[in-house]
Amino acid sequence: MTQTIIIAIVAVMVALLIAVPVACKLAVDNKVKKDAEVIGNAEDKARSIIDEALKTAETKKREALLEVKEESLRTKNELEKETKERRNELQKYEKRVLAKEEAVDKKADAVEKREAECTARIAEVQKKEKRAEELELKGVQELERVSGLTSEQAKAELLKSVEDDVKVDVARLYKEWEGRAKEEANKKAREYVVNAIQKCAVDHVSEATISVVQLPSDEMKGRIIGREGRNIRTLETMTGVDLIIDDTPEAVVLSGFDPIRREVARVALEKLIVDGRIHPARIEEMVEKAQKEVESQIREQGETAAMDVGVHGIHPELLKLLGRMKFRSSYGQNALKHSIEVAQLSGLLAGEIGVDVRLAKRAGLLHDIGKSIDHEVEGSHIQIGVDLCKKYKESAVVINAVAAHHGDVEPESLIACIVQAADAISAARPGARRETLETYTNRLKQLEEITNGFKGVDKSFAIQAGREVRVMVIPEHVNDADMVILARDIAKQIEAELEYPGQIKVNVIRESRAVDYAK
Repeated sequence: MTQTIIIAIVAVMVALLIAVPVACKLAVDNKVKKDAEVIGNAEDKARSIIDEALKTAETKKREALLEVKEESLRTKNELEKETKERRNELQKYEKRVLAKEEAVDKKADAVEKREAECTARIAEVQKKEKRAEELELKGVQELERVSGLTSEQAKAELLKSVEDDVKVDVARLYKEWEGRAKEEANKKAREYVVNAIQKCAVDHVSEATISVVQLPSDEMKGRIIGREGRNIRTLETMTGVDLIIDDTPEAVVLSGFDPIRREVARVALEKLIVDGRIHPARIEEMVEKAQKEVESQIREQGETAAMDVGVHGIHPELLKLLGRMKFRSSYGQNALKHSIEVAQLSGLLAGEIGVDVRLAKRAGLLHDIGKSIDHEVEGSHIQIGVDLCKKYKESAVVINAVAAHHGDVEPESLIACIVQAADAISAARPGARRETLETYTNRLKQLEEITNGFKGVDKSFAIQAGREVRVMVIPEHVNDADMVILARDIAKQIEAELEYPGQIKVNVIRESRAVDYAK
C-alpha cells in the first residue's frame, strides 16, 4: 500500500515535471505572438503619429513664415512713415535756418551801417574836441592877459581861498561838535562825580611830618636826656629818630625821615614816660615792645582798611604793606586814607557806569601800594606797586590800573580809567592836600609861560589858583576860527608839560575896540 502510494506520488511528480515545461512553452509562445501583435500595432501607430507631426510642423512653418513676412512689412511701413516725418521736420528746420541767416545778414548790414555812422561821428567829435581845446587855450590866454595871472598863480589863489573857507567851516563844525560832546560828557561826568563825592565822606588833611609827645611836666625832659645825654642817645640810636627838646613847655618833638620809625619812637617814649624808669636797658626793652606793637598795628590797619572798603582775598603781605601807608603822606595827605578814599570813589563810579564794583575797589585800594616801601626800594611808586602786585598774583586788570593811574601806561580797561578819575578826585578835592607856596607859584609861572609862547598871544593870566588861564590874543593876528584851534593847542601843551591836580580851563579871549569922541 505504501509502495503503491509512493509510486503514485512519484508518478504524479514525474507527470508534473513533464507537464509544466510543456505548459510554459505554450504560454511563452502565446505571449510572443501577442507581443508581436502589440509591437506591430505600436509601429503602425507611431508611423501614423510621425506623419501627423510632419504635417503639423509643415503647417506651423508656413504660418510662421507668413507672420514673419507680415511683421517685416509692418516694420517697413513704420520706418517709411518715420522717415517721411523726419524728412518733413528737417525741411522745416532748413527753412528756419535759412530765415535766420537772412535776419543775421540784415542785422550785419545794419551794424556795418551804424559802425560807419559812429566812425563818422567820432571823427566829427575829435574835430570838435580839438576846436574846443584851441578855444580853451585861447580863453585861458585871454584870461591870463586880462587878470595878469598865470594859470598856476590862479590855481594857487583859488586853493588859498578854498582853504580859508574850509578852515573856517572846519573850525566852526569842530567848535559846534566839540561843544555838544563836551556839554553831554560834562553833564554825565558831573553827575557821576557829584554822586560819588556825596556818597564818600572824608576828612580834610591834618597829618604832619613830625610827631609831638606830651610830657606830664618839664622835669621829665631831664630824665629823658639822662646823665650826660645817655638816655636820649640810646633812644635816638635804637629808633633812628631825632628828639628835639626845646623850650616848648611839656612837649618833645620827634623828627625822622621814616614815619614808621618815628611812630616806634613815639610809642616807646610814651611807654617810658608812663613807666617812669628811664635808663638804657629799659629803653631797649621798650623800643622792642614798641616795634612789635607798631607791626601789629600795621597789620591791623591793613586788614581794617580792606574790611572797610569791602575787598577780600588780598595777600597778607600786601595787607601789611597797605597798613604801612598809615604812616606815609603825600602833600600832607595820608596815603592810607587816600587809598581808601580812591577805593570808595572807584566803587561808586563803577556802580554808576555798570562795571565790576569789587574789582574797581580792589584796584583803587592797591593803586598806591608802592608808596609803602618807596623809601626802601629804588624806582617810582608806580613801578614798585606793579612789581608787588605781580609778585602776589593780583589780576591783570588790577596791575594795569596800578601802572596807568598816573598816565604812564595806556589803560586797558574801564576800571583803569575809573581809578585814574578817582585818584584825581581824591587829590584835587578841597582840603585834600597841602601845597608849598614855592610849588604853587612855580606852577602858575609855568602856566603863563606856556600860553605866552604861542603866536598871536598878547598876554595871559593864571587865575583861580591855577585852575583857569585866560589868554588875550591880538585881534589882527587871530580870527574867530583860529581861536578854537589855539585853545586846543594850548590845552594839549599844558597836558604834556605841566603836572597839576584836577583840570585847567583854557579861556581864549579876542577883543576888538573902536573909540571915537563926540565934540
